[in-house]
Amino acid sequence: MNQPVSDRSDTTEDTSTRHRILQATAEVLARSGQTKLSLSEVALQAGVSRPTLYRWFADKQALLEAFGVYEREMFQTGIARATAGLRGSERVDAAMRFIVAYQQSYSGVRLVDIEPEVVIAQLSRIIPTMRAQLEKLLPGPNGAVKAATAIRVAVCHYIVRSDDDDQFLDQLRHAVGIKTS
Repeated sequence: MNQPVSDRSDTTEDTSTRHRILQATAEVLARSGQTKLSLSEVALQAGVSRPTLYRWFADKQALLEAFGVYEREMFQTGIARATAGLRGSERVDAAMRFIVAYQQSYSGVRLVDIEPEVVIAQLSRIIPTMRAQLEKLLPGPNGAVKAATAIRVAVCHYIVRSDDDDQFLDQLRHAVGIKTS
């Protein structure tokens, strides 16, 4: 991860600033896309100066790389929180509910709507990570296949957004073998 150029002792403020910049990046990406991402716009959205942004991220590429890590960490942390203390099918079901909620948390304008070619290129790097995390929750001989299927269903729902969360959840549950009534 990038660290600020200066060695400030107040890491709470630094972490908060970095986090605000990454959150602002998500909002600006949703409006402008990756190709037209403006660091000035990110700084303005985050409420920081451009020099502050540059202390954290040397350039647009560094910001985009950090944002990719940030999104993966948000997903991984979210799944871990959603499944904490649960076992068996309850744990898997909580993970499926998290996936639906995570995707629905995106704004109405998503990067896939603005720059589908960028998103499709990134999916080849993201899918294995998501599949591996889900596979840990799916023991048994078909765990890998179930995880891969669920992630592919989720990706399809991301690319072509569904307006029916219940149906999306039912499809994920079916993919991982959770029986619904």
